[in-house]
Amino acid sequence: MTLDRITHPALAPLRHGFFGRAGGASSGVFAGLNCGFASSDQQEAVALNRARAAAALDLAPGALAGMRQVHSARVAVVDDPAARPEADALVTDRPGIGLGVLTADCQPVLLADAQAGVVGAAHAGWRGALAGVLEATVTAMERLGARSGRIVAVIGPTISRPAYEVGPEFHARFLDDDPGSARFFAPGPGGRAHFDLPGYGLERLRRAGVGRAEWIGLCTYGDAARFYSCRRAAHAGEADFGRLLSAIRL
Repeated sequence: MTLDRITHPALAPLRHGFFGRAGGASSGVFAGLNCGFASSDQQEAVALNRARAAAALDLAPGALAGMRQVHSARVAVVDDPAARPEADALVTDRPGIGLGVLTADCQPVLLADAQAGVVGAAHAGWRGALAGVLEATVTAMERLGARSGRIVAVIGPTISRPAYEVGPEFHARFLDDDPGSARFFAPGPGGRAHFDLPGYGLERLRRAGVGRAEWIGLCTYGDAARFYSCRRAAHAGEADFGRLLSAIRL
């Protein structure tokens, strides 16, 4: 089956993709293109899935860099794709290296200054976004020669506000950080707030000075056939879930 590689014209002509779950070797609850070694899926299937995604970007499997994601604002500069730093964003100015990020509701964000030859990939769940991982990624790209006003940033498939119910402590944490964050919350059924994660991510990117910030407009929770979702798996009582790969290269 053909891979579901979602692209965005703002990142052209750089090779990139927000991959859906179609076309993978995994089965069961992981059925499809599960690219997360941290899942309980068969490791051979995950390796094959990652190799298929890498090939779609004209990369050897070993040229696709990854990281140990910890919901932080840490950014790593990639010179060696074999290293797996503990971080939540990667940046590079090296042609032939792919930067990969894994998500299953959190925001995958691909960034590029094509003129400078600098790219980035960030894992921006609510914790990382609140901690400043997107701003830190832009800063790290600038250190490699990018200019914030030339950077294009695209948020891939992520959980959207209708599906993202949160508790009062969550709501209060954002308002304590910035009272203006109230506009990213809306009342949902039962009176509990719903959070607009991609809207919040776009605001943080724009504050960081990027020249263009877009959301691809696709919700992971709402499309089980196309995307994995941590929250949907929890609601279904499933023990684990697949991880979606998003990647970019020079």
